[in-house]
Amino acid sequence: MPDILDPAPDFTLPSTGGGEITLSALQGSPVVLFFYPRDDTPGCTKESIGFSQSLSDFEAAGVKVFGISRDTMAKHDKFTAKHELTVPLLSDEEGGVTESYGVWVEKNMYGKKSMGIERATYLIGADGKIAQVWRKVKVPGHVEAVLEAARAL
Repeated sequence: MPDILDPAPDFTLPSTGGGEITLSALQGSPVVLFFYPRDDTPGCTKESIGFSQSLSDFEAAGVKVFGISRDTMAKHDKFTAKHELTVPLLSDEEGGVTESYGVWVEKNMYGKKSMGIERATYLIGADGKIAQVWRKVKVPGHVEAVLEAARAL
């Protein structure tokens, strides 16, 4: 699992709105990656809407923002349209990126163990190194905290 000051693991993933995003191609701009468990679940919906509503503030600070889950592009497109999301969502269907960022973890819900994405956010500096990490994210106030940290870079 990468930590602060480590180089962010590079990847290329398909994005809503068409095309692909390659992390290393974004070097020179800070990047926020928010990992979330699943499209259209209550917490994930609130978080994605929150980042969408604040996207212009992140852009004004020169920061690019992407949401990542293991949902398919078809699910991402439906989720984006349903909630009018403006933040691009990336599909990690194969799971390589969620693995490389250490967010694919064993979860325990009501005594039942299963593998899933731990809600986490990575702030990556313009130099491609991880500047800050939020693990086990609670949605209320999170977008504001990430924006504040991004502005401070």
